[in-house]
Amino acid sequence: MDIFSAIVIVVPLISEIGAAYEIDPVHLGIIFIANLELGYLTPPVGLNLFLASYRFNRPLLDVYRASLPFLIILGIGVLLITYVPWLTLGLLEMIGRQ
Repeated sequence: MDIFSAIVIVVPLISEIGAAYEIDPVHLGIIFIANLELGYLTPPVGLNLFLASYRFNRPLLDVYRASLPFLIILGIGVLLITYVPWLTLGLLEMIGRQ
């Protein structure tokens, strides 16, 4: 499923669940997009890795190996923004979002 289809199909479902658990919609959206990107960078789907392999004329296994450190960093980032809401909502709180 491409990213636009995933957004159209899944967002109405998770927004209702997020509202039931009183999760801020902005925070939930950022978590959702970060998780989508993580999913598009990991095998077996790894759509972005297939595109990079084709574009740079490199074997897919080389692209997988080269992206592994970034996957680890992105995974840690997803965990941080999921469990530390201030990282995603702090700027909004500073400028006084209601």
